[in-house]
Amino acid sequence: MVAMGGGPETPQRSTGDGEGSRDLLLAVLPWPESEPQHTIAKIKEDFPNLDVHYVQDYLNKADRGKTNVPEELYKRAKYLATLSWLPPTPDVVPDLKFIQFFSAGSNHVANHPIYTDSKIPLTTASGIHGPQIAEWVIMMDLVHSHKYIDLYEDQKKKEWSQPRGFGVRDAVGKTVGVLGYGSIGRQVARVAKAMGSNVIAFTASPRRTPESKKDNGFIVPGTGDPDGSIPSAWYSGLDKESLHEFLKQRVDLLVLSVPLTKETTHFIAADEFAILEESNPHGTFIANISRGGIINQPDLIKALETKQIRGAALDVTDPEPLPKDDPLWDAPNVLITPHISGSSVAYADRAFQVLHENLRRDRDGVPLCNLIDRKRGY
Repeated sequence: MVAMGGGPETPQRSTGDGEGSRDLLLAVLPWPESEPQHTIAKIKEDFPNLDVHYVQDYLNKADRGKTNVPEELYKRAKYLATLSWLPPTPDVVPDLKFIQFFSAGSNHVANHPIYTDSKIPLTTASGIHGPQIAEWVIMMDLVHSHKYIDLYEDQKKKEWSQPRGFGVRDAVGKTVGVLGYGSIGRQVARVAKAMGSNVIAFTASPRRTPESKKDNGFIVPGTGDPDGSIPSAWYSGLDKESLHEFLKQRVDLLVLSVPLTKETTHFIAADEFAILEESNPHGTFIANISRGGIINQPDLIKALETKQIRGAALDVTDPEPLPKDDPLWDAPNVLITPHISGSSVAYADRAFQVLHENLRRDRDGVPLCNLIDRKRGY
């Protein structure tokens, strides 16, 4: 477990004067430098031999990564902090020690030569998204279960209709199934457990020992499930038989928080919706905060139309942006947001704290936090 904060640091001391004796941290990011300035100042204090050069990338997602970064900067860089921008090829960054991505996943750069043809260590900002995304998940479930949309429509029409709000099932005793028990899933579990729900977890590989259930990644203090004690049961596997055993547990809220890989593409499709319908007469509500491709979207629309599931909250779709003529917009009992569940005013600062931790680890010769396994894809 890696938490924010901590005790005093042993600074890296300068070994000489002039640019040649100083390392360069190049940050190419879409946030104004003022947002993470507090943590950047701490990095400079702990690493006085480190120059930090900040280049603001485009804020618009469609243009991210297109920023013109001077070649002399990335050729000299020892560390790179980025969301989307990358140097063209590995050979132009001969001194790069690691790249810190400010995203939870890396599928957006999986075809880049630096990913496919280099051994430059790549790390993610996994761990910083839990608080805000968990709030989004719980908010969407409550909006749906408490029939808030209908009640708000009545408010706009100045109608006082109490029956519209009847029939609410509160969270106590519900089963929340977290498909992908990483930092986000663990914070969803923490909040759900506090509301009286039962939590079950699904992971790619088995977690049979207390040590294997621990979260060894970056954790925002006071959040998550560091020791993995919240789930009442654990399930695992990337095969459909294992997934189906998990889905048969009468899941009321199914949270999708797995990375998009070859194995997880269309992981939830017609067969899975049928199992959810059969196992839970109350209906399952699905919240997808991972990637749109995890769900077979036409099958999802059919499941909503035929009431195989109670509803769905989607912060991600396939494709993105969702075209205006896509039938998903008009599917019943669906709530759609434009991939913003991870947004927070604390996002950039928290991501720089992950970078700060990895700079310490690189200095101390210990394994990096949130290191991407290129073979697994995350």
